[in-house]
Amino acid sequence: MCVQYPRWFVLFRHAKPPWPPVRAPARPPADRGRMDAAEAGRRLADTGVPFDQALCSTAVRTRETWKLAVQEFPHRPKTVYEERIYEASPGELIAVLNETPDDLSNVLVIGHNPGMEALTEILAGSAEAEVRERINRRGFPTAAFAVLTFTGSWKDVEPGTATLVDYWAPTD
Repeated sequence: MCVQYPRWFVLFRHAKPPWPPVRAPARPPADRGRMDAAEAGRRLADTGVPFDQALCSTAVRTRETWKLAVQEFPHRPKTVYEERIYEASPGELIAVLNETPDDLSNVLVIGHNPGMEALTEILAGSAEAEVRERINRRGFPTAAFAVLTFTGSWKDVEPGTATLVDYWAPTD
C-alpha cells in the first residue's frame, strides 16, 4: 500500500532586473531586486517547509535571486539548474515537475513570468479565499512566490491538482 502525504512546492519569480535591459539571460538583479530576494528568502524560511530541492532557471537573474534567498534558509536544499525553465510555458514547467523523483517531498521552482503566474493559476484547483484575493490583486511581480500543496506522486501534477495555500510579493 502506498502512503499518500502532502507535498509542497513553491513557484518563485526572479528578483527585479536593472533597467535598461541587457541581453535577457545575462541580466542580474538590480539593487532593489537583491533586497527583495533576501526578503523573499526570509519569508520562505518562515513557512517552515523543509525544501528538498530547488529547480532554478539558468538565467543570471534567477541564479542570483536563488543565491540571495537561500542564504536565509536554515537548511540549504540541493539545487538543480534547469535550462528548460527559462521562457517555459506552463506545460513545459509541469513536465519538469513531473520528472521530480518521488523521494523528494518539497520543491522550489525559481523561474520567470509569465510562466510562474500562469502555472500558479493553472495548478491551483482550490485556494484559501484571502490568498486568492491577494494574488488576484497583486499579480506576480518580481520576487513574488506562491506556495502550493498536493497529495500524490510528482507525476500526478496537472491542472487543478494543487491547493494555493500562501502567496507573498514585495511591496511596491
